[in-house]
Amino acid sequence: MRKDLLKKHFSHLDYGVIALALLLTGAGLIFIYSATQSAESVRKIAVQALAAVLGVGLMLALSFVDYRVYKSYATHIYIASLAVLIFVLIFGSGREETGANSWIRFGGIGIQPSELIKIAFAVVFAYKLSAAKEAGKLNDIKEVLKLTAFYAGITGLVILQNDTGTALVFTFMFAAMFFVAGISMKYVLSALGAACLLLPLSWLVMAPYQRNRIMVFFNPELDPTGAGYQVLQSKIAIGSGELLGRGYLNGPQNQLSLLPEKETDFIFGVIGEEFGFLGCAIVVILLFLLVLRVFGISKTAKDDAGSLICVGLGAMLLFHVVENVCMCLGLLPVTGIPLPFLSYGGSSLVTNFLAIGLVLNVHNVSKELSFNKYD
Repeated sequence: MRKDLLKKHFSHLDYGVIALALLLTGAGLIFIYSATQSAESVRKIAVQALAAVLGVGLMLALSFVDYRVYKSYATHIYIASLAVLIFVLIFGSGREETGANSWIRFGGIGIQPSELIKIAFAVVFAYKLSAAKEAGKLNDIKEVLKLTAFYAGITGLVILQNDTGTALVFTFMFAAMFFVAGISMKYVLSALGAACLLLPLSWLVMAPYQRNRIMVFFNPELDPTGAGYQVLQSKIAIGSGELLGRGYLNGPQNQLSLLPEKETDFIFGVIGEEFGFLGCAIVVILLFLLVLRVFGISKTAKDDAGSLICVGLGAMLLFHVVENVCMCLGLLPVTGIPLPFLSYGGSSLVTNFLAIGLVLNVHNVSKELSFNKYD
């Protein structure tokens, strides 16, 4: 009987989503090799490949676990997420390297817990929203404030780690899930108005490096050898690739290490330089196909919670894609957001595969093929 269920489970997986994730991961290994050829290439490829294997295993394992079981543990998951973020805030490292104190290191291995907490946030917030919607209280002012406080607890701790990019990811997930759940437009407009009013005040509390990033976003030439250097070099790399690129391992900005953070935040610059506009277009199309499929699965979910989980995870991936590509092109400020499945980083890659695993399970439950039933 169990063998039959296992066979059914694998026969009904959404292999389109899996294929896109694996294809992007494979392409990422190729790009990372090029970006790190001059230093630590073997080690970084090994780390990324190991993270990929671990991620695929966790993705398949998570696809078996009925997402509805998390409802009973939502409060525990939230408290655990807060505890982890507080631990990182106190004992974390990385400020001197990235401006964000968001890493926990074990010997030579670094883990960024806030990446994994994105998954927890999508799951728990989905259940909070669905419960409010089911009770008919979604647009009750007290409920809106409670849900906002839930989001603010996690995001506030991330901001205290000086990780503005990740805080923006949580904010976009929060807004997308709230909007899809059916929040009244009066709250949306009020939030936009409050954001506009608070924007000038946010400048006063920003760290100097954050202000520099915004200033050089408008004019990178203000500090061409400092805060504006990354964006200028990225634009040069992408522009020099023209239509077809300079060829694999032949990009001078990449191979001469003129492009900073080229295997992580600015991997898109490597793609543009060596594979040109055509390579960039293919990568962006594949990423958007993946995001669209995740949103498509949200429409077929068995319940509101499953749908909102997919919306949250799709929003996470979408924000990463748009922000990373646009910052490499100089269209948005630099925030240190990696490109999903393509940028070097074990925590990010495993998180992306966990997201896909959850989406696969929502898809399977919608077909009533999961092992565990909670009807």
